[in-house]
Amino acid sequence: MRICNIIGARPQIIKAAALSRTIRNLYKEEIEDIIIHTGQHYDANMSEIFFDEMDIPQPHLNLGIGSASHAVMTGKMLEKLESVFIKYRPDIVVLYGDTNSTLAGAVAAIKINIPIAHIEAGLRSFNKQMPEEVNRIVCDHCSTLLFTPTITGLRNLQYEGFHLDNEPPHSADNPAIYLSGDIMYDNSIYYYEKAMISSNIIEKLKLKDKKFVIATIHRNTNTDDPKRLKEILEKLNAIVENLNISVVFPLHPRTKKLIKSFELKYLLDKIIVTEPLSFFDMIKMENFASLILTDSGGVQKEAYFYQKPCIIMRRETEWVEILEAATGALEPQNIDDFLSLANSFISNPPTNFPEYFGNGQTAKFICEKLLNYAKNK
Repeated sequence: MRICNIIGARPQIIKAAALSRTIRNLYKEEIEDIIIHTGQHYDANMSEIFFDEMDIPQPHLNLGIGSASHAVMTGKMLEKLESVFIKYRPDIVVLYGDTNSTLAGAVAAIKINIPIAHIEAGLRSFNKQMPEEVNRIVCDHCSTLLFTPTITGLRNLQYEGFHLDNEPPHSADNPAIYLSGDIMYDNSIYYYEKAMISSNIIEKLKLKDKKFVIATIHRNTNTDDPKRLKEILEKLNAIVENLNISVVFPLHPRTKKLIKSFELKYLLDKIIVTEPLSFFDMIKMENFASLILTDSGGVQKEAYFYQKPCIIMRRETEWVEILEAATGALEPQNIDDFLSLANSFISNPPTNFPEYFGNGQTAKFICEKLLNYAKNK
């Protein structure tokens, strides 16, 4: 069978690495893997370095979309992806997560009757002001195969009217839903040792034998409003000043641009600011950090995989298992409460991390289900 594997943003490259690696190692005779990069993340540190570091095949095509408004970006992707799908005529289009690349891939494919497999289906933050929430809902309702990482995802799909026991042949009107585990967990296991050996980021940042917090911020709800962005930066400074611990802040290109635009660069003076980190560098930093602060869904999970406490810099999260396990918490709005939570996590880190996210064999499970679908359609 032939699949079109659609990627565009950094987290999707990481997820696709697990699927492509499994296809190459176990299913190269049965599955032809056509990788299409939309170009949503075009910065070298946000995209290109991952292909080299994770040994992912270079994309067959890079659509070169680049940065734009949601409407412009998605519209350009729709137009180009439709042409790609008509050219390659895949048996199924594989989509990941909740980005504009996911949305465009879903709409382009279903409009020309190409089946969709959605990896990370069923996640809900219940906040439709987040573009990602709308993207994931639309993709789920266009998909023929839905791979949900957690029990919560299954429940969310049931709540929206999906049936878990549909018989084949499957279609967007009669989808198959699978509890697959989390494909990012595959990579966290697979690359851990290599990252710990090959990365020298701790030495490079002169953090050896030092405690530190790592923070990542990129969502528009946190960056587009100058008041909100200032509040977050002030909280990072408060950790440095009140808890006597370094804060490392790998700066997303868009966040960097907005900090400059809003004249907030002075709030970076006490923070260790870096360029976006490679996958291996990020793994190593997460493993050595005393606390992780993030608005990223992927980094929340990596904190969990590596058994680190996490403050989620949002009002809600789709990864509710992290909250249920009390290994992470939503950001307190009051700065004193925020500092108290950070200090508690650093001083008394959680030790109980239930196995919510599968067994590290998600990509193999997905490949088997893709092949099964091709045989039965």
